[in-house]
Amino acid sequence: MRVAGQVQGVGFRPFVWRCAQAEQLAGFVRNDADGVTIEVQGDPSAIAAFCAQLTANPPPLAVIDAVEQEELPLAELSSGDPREFVIVASAGRSGASTPTAPDISICDDCRRELFDPADRRHRYPFINCTNCGPRFTIVQDIPYDRPLTTMKSFVMCPACQREYDDPTDRRFHAQPNACPACGPQIWFAANADSAAESEPGDHPQGDTAIAAFAEWIRRGGIVAVKGIGGFHLACEATSPSAVAELRERKRRTDKPLAVMAASVDAARQFAHVDAQQQQLLESRERPIVLLRKRSSAQWTDMLQAVAPGNDFIGVMLPYSPLHHLLIEQCAPLVMTSGNVSDEPIVRTSAEAATRLAKLADGFLLHNREINAVCDDSVVRTHSGRLLPIRRSRGYAPMPIRLAAAGPSVLAVGGEIKATFCVTKDDYAYMSQHIGDVGNLETLDALRRNVQHFLRLYRVAPAAVAGDLHPDYLSSRWGRELAAELGVPLVPVQHHAAHATALAAEHQLPADATLLACCFDGTGFGPDGAIWGGEFLLSRGAQWDRVAHLNYFPLPGGDACIKRPYRAALALLGRCGLPADERLPSVAHCPSAELKILAQQIAVGLNCVDTSSAGRLFDAVASLAGVRHEVSYEAQAAMELEALAAHAINDEAADAASLGYEFELTDGEPLVIGYQSLLQAVCRDAIAGVGPAPIAGRFHAAVADMIVGVCQRLQQSTGFDAVGLTGGVFQNVLLAELTEARLCDAGFHVLSHHLVPPNDGGIALGQAIIAQAQLSSPVNAS
Repeated sequence: MRVAGQVQGVGFRPFVWRCAQAEQLAGFVRNDADGVTIEVQGDPSAIAAFCAQLTANPPPLAVIDAVEQEELPLAELSSGDPREFVIVASAGRSGASTPTAPDISICDDCRRELFDPADRRHRYPFINCTNCGPRFTIVQDIPYDRPLTTMKSFVMCPACQREYDDPTDRRFHAQPNACPACGPQIWFAANADSAAESEPGDHPQGDTAIAAFAEWIRRGGIVAVKGIGGFHLACEATSPSAVAELRERKRRTDKPLAVMAASVDAARQFAHVDAQQQQLLESRERPIVLLRKRSSAQWTDMLQAVAPGNDFIGVMLPYSPLHHLLIEQCAPLVMTSGNVSDEPIVRTSAEAATRLAKLADGFLLHNREINAVCDDSVVRTHSGRLLPIRRSRGYAPMPIRLAAAGPSVLAVGGEIKATFCVTKDDYAYMSQHIGDVGNLETLDALRRNVQHFLRLYRVAPAAVAGDLHPDYLSSRWGRELAAELGVPLVPVQHHAAHATALAAEHQLPADATLLACCFDGTGFGPDGAIWGGEFLLSRGAQWDRVAHLNYFPLPGGDACIKRPYRAALALLGRCGLPADERLPSVAHCPSAELKILAQQIAVGLNCVDTSSAGRLFDAVASLAGVRHEVSYEAQAAMELEALAAHAINDEAADAASLGYEFELTDGEPLVIGYQSLLQAVCRDAIAGVGPAPIAGRFHAAVADMIVGVCQRLQQSTGFDAVGLTGGVFQNVLLAELTEARLCDAGFHVLSHHLVPPNDGGIALGQAIIAQAQLSSPVNAS
C-alpha cells in the first residue's frame, strides 16, 4: 500500500503499527519520498479491517489524499512470527516528494505535562510530541527524519531516545523530541550586544529568563522573542505608552497590532467571540482571528492603542509552550512581527542583534535553529465560513489539491502580500507569507524560500509565471530565473490570476464557466492602464474582460494610494463635478496642490488611467470625511467599512432611491459609470450627512451594482456561477451584502476559503494559467 498526503511527522507510522498489531498482521511500514509505504500479510478479513481502519481513524494531523493497493506474493518472515510487523528506516527516491506538515500548536497532553510539577518536562519551553509542535520551520529536506531537521545537533538523552524508539509512545519518531537535559534552551539577553551569542552562556535561563522577560514587560519595555517561525516584538497590550513606543520604533503609525490573550474567556473581555471564531482561536492552526471590539470602559485605551480607527482587533491564543509560559506571567501581550515595517521577519539571533537593536530593549532567545521563517496567519469569518487574510503558520505549506494533474511550474506571485506557488502532479504548494517585495531584503527572502521549496518537493519547473506588471521586483526576478533555468516565462494578468486562484481552490473543471468579480487596488492591464474593477468571464481556460469600472485618472500614480483625497479630486474632475470647498476632500487639499492637480487632470500630465475599485473606495472615504491620507494599505477602505457596518441596516434599503447607483453602458466590454453615485455622495457630504450613512449607502450601492452587472451579462452568456475575489472582498460587510443579493437573484456564489482573496492568493492562479499554457498554448490566457 502506498499512502499519499500529509502522512509524515504526524504519528502515522505508529498508528499503522498499532492497527497491524490489533489485526495480528505481519509486514512493515516506512516513510519514503512519496509518503508512506506499507506491506501487510495475514488473514484476508484482517487485512480488510486494517485497510478500513487506516482511512477511517487516522491520527489528528494526518491528511490522506490517496491510497494505492497492490497484491504481492507472500513474503518469508525473518523471525518466522506470522504477526511480526515492524517500522523500518525511511527510504528516499530521486524525484519523489510528499507534503510537509505545517507547524501546529501545542496539544492538550503536552500542555498538561508542561504544567505538571511531577513531569520531567515541567515548564520546558520546547515540549512536543507527534501530535504537535514545529514541522515546516525545522525541516531541511525529506523524508522527514531528525537528521534532516534543525534538531540534528541535539543528541537525545536515553529517556528521550526510549520514547523516540517506542511505537506505543506518542513521541515515537517525534523529530523535535527533547527535554531539559538534552534539548534546546532559552535565555534572556539584556542588550543587543549580547543577543548575537548562539548559546546561553551566563545569561538568565529557563524560568529565570521568563521572569526577566516579565519584568521588562511590566516596566513598559519591548522584548524581541524568538519563537517557532521567527521573532516577535512583545509589549504590554494594556500600556498605551508601551504600544506607542513600539509603533514609533517599528514605524507602524496606525496599522493594527495583534494581541495574544491567555484564553477565549480572556479575549471575550474586550472582543466579541462567536462559536466559529472560538473554534478558530482554539484550533491546532492557532491563527490571528479578527474579532469585533467589545464596548468596555476598562479596555477602551488598549483597543484604541492597538487598533485605532478599526472595529476589529486581531487576537490569537498561545500556540507554543513558550507562549504559555510567557502569557502566564503577563497578559494580554502585543505580539507583532519582529521586523521594521516592510522588511522580512528576523530569523536568527545574530540578525536580531543588528536589525532589532533599535526596536527591542531585551531579547528572549533560544538555540533551536529556524530553517524557514513563517509568520502568523490571519483570518476573518464570513457568513459562517473561514476567510483567509494571510495564509502562513498552521496552514502553509499544506498543498491545495487541484482538479487535475499538470506540468510542474513555479509562480512567483505579486508585489504585496507576496507568496509563491510550486506545483507537482495534482498538488499546488503555496508558500508561507513572504511580505511586500518592494525591497531587496524581501526579494532575497523570496529567492531563499523558492529554492527551499524546489529542493524540498523535488520540483524542476517547466515554466516560471509572474505578474504582467513589468516593474515588479518579483516579475523581474522571475524573468531572470526563467532564463537561468532555460524555461519559458509566463506573464499573467493580475486579475486573471485572482479569478483562476478562486476557480482552482474550488476545483472547477477546465471547461467550467464562471463570472469572476475581481475588485482590488492595483493590477496592470494589457492596455497599460491600472485595472481593479473587473468582471472576467471564463470560457474554458480563457478569461475575457466583459465589464469594468469606467476609467478615471490617477494624478501622480501611486501618490493617490497614500493620499486618497487625490483620487477623490480626480474622480470629481472625471465626472465634471465642482471641487466645492465644502467637500472634506477639497478642504483637506492645500490650495497650491489643488491648482496643480486640476491642471494635471485637465491635460493628463503624469496621470495613469485606472478602473480600480480600491481607489473608488478610498475616494468615497475621503469625500465623506473619513480618511484623506493613509499610513498603511487599505486604511481608508477599512475605516469606511467600519462606519458602514453601524449604518447599513438603516441605509441599505434607501441607497438607490437617494441616488446611490451606478450607470451601466452596454458594450464589449460593458462599462460601469459612477457619476450619479458621486453626485449623491457629494450632495450628502455638503448637506452635513454623517460619514456612517454615506458609507452604508455606498456599500449597498456597490453590492447592488455587482448584481446588476451579473444579471445584465447573464442575458447573453447564460452562466449561473459568480466568484468574488480581489482584496476589496476582504471587506466582509461588502462580501456578505453582495453574496446575499446574488443568491436572492439565483446565482451560485464562490468565495475564498483556502487562499486569501488579496494578492496573497494570486500565485496559485498564476501557476494554473502557466500549466494551461504549457499544456495547450492556444487556450491559455
